[in-house]
Amino acid sequence: MTKYLTNNFSIINLHKNPTKKSEIVTQMIYGDSFSLTKKTKKWLKVKIKEDNYIGYIENKNFSQYLKPSHKIAILKAKVYRFPNKRNEIINLTFGSKIKVLDKKANFLKFEKGWISSKDVKPLSYKGKNFFNKINIFKNIKYKWGGKSFKGIDCSALVQVFLNFNKKFCPRDAKDQVKYFKKNIKLQKIKKNDLIFWKGHVAVALSNKKLIHAYGPMKKTVIMGINQTIKKIKQTANLEVIGIKRP
Repeated sequence: MTKYLTNNFSIINLHKNPTKKSEIVTQMIYGDSFSLTKKTKKWLKVKIKEDNYIGYIENKNFSQYLKPSHKIAILKAKVYRFPNKRNEIINLTFGSKIKVLDKKANFLKFEKGWISSKDVKPLSYKGKNFFNKINIFKNIKYKWGGKSFKGIDCSALVQVFLNFNKKFCPRDAKDQVKYFKKNIKLQKIKKNDLIFWKGHVAVALSNKKLIHAYGPMKKTVIMGINQTIKKIKQTANLEVIGIKRP
């Protein structure tokens, strides 16, 4: 049976190679779990439970596996030392998972402290509209490998919302375009469809608009679908390679 550990830090970088100078390929957010495949004094080679992604993280004092009960449902949730809104300790990003241990008034206690009960949903919660709150990431900085309010990339924006709504999603755009099988024609595009280019993905907000974490603009932006297709063709010489319905 695979033994898992749980990430008990707000955000952990996963590197391609065991050095800080190596490319950050993804991140683990609070409550993500992982198995160990190799261990040195400074580095752990891990496989993330949620999406099977493999890479290197710094060897820190991680928690034994914690089965979560709730998940963060806002962009940035404050964690407090006591069940009041004073003595803020850390912030947890959307989609982070916690195991609730106690409740007091409008606060829930977990391993790190207290959190407002209105900032979380039960782990079992699943919305009908996967990308219902995706606009909370509007204007968040573009960060290659990022998965949080501090910075996010195009494929993570898709993954965190599908994961939040209990749907598996690979981490990278090149794998997402293969994983989702339902093909859609541009003329039939509607809200929540995924538009793919080589190495890039956007989410349709309607049949006219989309949202994507867009490297050239250094942030998550809402743009017209036709405008984006034209712009990516002009600037990167890339055509749409697929439109999928998750």
